[in-house]
Amino acid sequence: MKIEVFGPGCYRCQQVEKTVRDALSELNISADIEKVKDMGKIVEAGIMLTPGLRIEGKVVCSGRIPKIEEVKKWIEKVK
Repeated sequence: MKIEVFGPGCYRCQQVEKTVRDALSELNISADIEKVKDMGKIVEAGIMLTPGLRIEGKVVCSGRIPKIEEVKKWIEKVK
């Protein structure tokens, strides 16, 4: 599974990554997590507000820090 966290590396982006890692741990699932900091790639992915989150090529969240339960649902849909 490929998960991408989009943003410049700010606190909010770090929180999204932590939430994703916590959700994966709770579900006992492994995934490749990529941090995308390049603004060109962020815009190209369709992320207009950071932080952004994309799971298996689908943007699931943009402009906010999702709750762990949301992330777990998104991950379970694609596993």
